[in-house]
Amino acid sequence: MAEIKFYGNLNGAVATDDADYIDHSQSGIGFFGGGFGLSVPVDSYQDNTFITNSDGTAEGLKLMNTKYDSVSGVKHNTANAVDNNTIPNYYAPLNIRFTHEEAVRVKNCQLRIFDRSDITNHASGVTTEVYEIRHPEGVAGDNKSLNWRPSQDHSWTTFVYDGVTNEVSALSLTESPGMSGLNGNDSDSGNVNLNTAAFPYTFDEGGHQSIRHDWYVALSASPDEIGSKTDFGLYFTVEYL
Repeated sequence: MAEIKFYGNLNGAVATDDADYIDHSQSGIGFFGGGFGLSVPVDSYQDNTFITNSDGTAEGLKLMNTKYDSVSGVKHNTANAVDNNTIPNYYAPLNIRFTHEEAVRVKNCQLRIFDRSDITNHASGVTTEVYEIRHPEGVAGDNKSLNWRPSQDHSWTTFVYDGVTNEVSALSLTESPGMSGLNGNDSDSGNVNLNTAAFPYTFDEGGHQSIRHDWYVALSASPDEIGSKTDFGLYFTVEYL
């Protein structure tokens, strides 16, 4: 049986079905200012990220915070800005996990930010920045992002209604990333930082089969106008074979 679950990503710890599980129907991720329940100023990005309920009133676990800083830069928690391609998986507030009882490969992995009503419509009143992190080693630094990814561009992808067209274009994530995102390609295999006992990489590209595939996603949000933004959700789909 195939299943997709969302987890709050907690500093490299293995996500479980306990407090860090984000129930699709009862909980989600909320973005706040200086603390839980505090607003993010218009045209600014969040300083704190929490698991919360659908209207952002129930305080759950505090997650890793990835704050948009520039087209390809991020502030992790309260740290100084760094380049996106230097941040490890554990910086991500969100772990998307696909599981199946048999080893399969996955393709057409697509993420959308939408209005929680129609996946073709943009979220209402909010700009969202999304970046897929492919950096499994537990230390931040240069030249450690895996090459096996949809694009070598390490820029954020912006989801926002531009006032002209409300149709959402999907963001493609890595095909068959493997358990803990440890599958790469031949160019990754030559990296001296990879394939150690602590990180048992594979280099099968899209042909990799596993009973579990993990994606790590940096998220940042900015309100376009005052008021809580609840017409705001994340939608993820894959094909498997």
